[in-house]
Amino acid sequence: MITTTPERVSPLRLYAAALAGEPTTMITDAGDRRRLPVEAWSGTIGRADWALLRRCSGPTLDLGCGPGRLTTALQAAGTPALGVDLSGPAVDAAVGRGAVALRRDLFAPLPAEGRWHTVLLADDNIGIGGDAIRLLTRCRALLAPGGRVLLDLAEPGTGYLRRLVRLVAGDRASGWFPWCWLDRHALAVLARPCGLRLTDHWVIDGRQQAELIAVGA
Repeated sequence: MITTTPERVSPLRLYAAALAGEPTTMITDAGDRRRLPVEAWSGTIGRADWALLRRCSGPTLDLGCGPGRLTTALQAAGTPALGVDLSGPAVDAAVGRGAVALRRDLFAPLPAEGRWHTVLLADDNIGIGGDAIRLLTRCRALLAPGGRVLLDLAEPGTGYLRRLVRLVAGDRASGWFPWCWLDRHALAVLARPCGLRLTDHWVIDGRQQAELIAVGA
């Protein structure tokens, strides 16, 4: 029997392929498979999206903005917003929709650090980097005092789950990279040492969502 080894490419190339319409799957080192829901990321604003957007107060930073559906909606509603994504094609798509967006690593210097009123981590973007404590600490540094983080969470019972994952599309696969998921209870515990406090949690159309408030100096 002859087997072939998938072509190894970067995760960003496969993410770009997903945005272009190629079916792409995230596989964890435990063998779990999750199809990337690119249609939702590129689609229209749904009820759960509005639940986040309605809470965006003042200048808002959309981290991992993807093709810009939330950034564009905020700007259309008159809320100053900036999208940030590491993927060039994602930023191009966001700008093509009329969003203001930058291609940037969210851990690199960003405009107006310490002055944002709201940070968005929608669509499971709490997983970026595979370390929720590091990402929440970064969000706190970006926020003005009393600012908020709005995010999507995993299902109850997930806890704080850290895995290595890779993307697979057709005969191409990326190398392994870290990702994480966490539920409301894990978020409440992890947020405190990061200078954030869980203030609300709700579920709309199956999406677990939460609000954190920046505390301290």
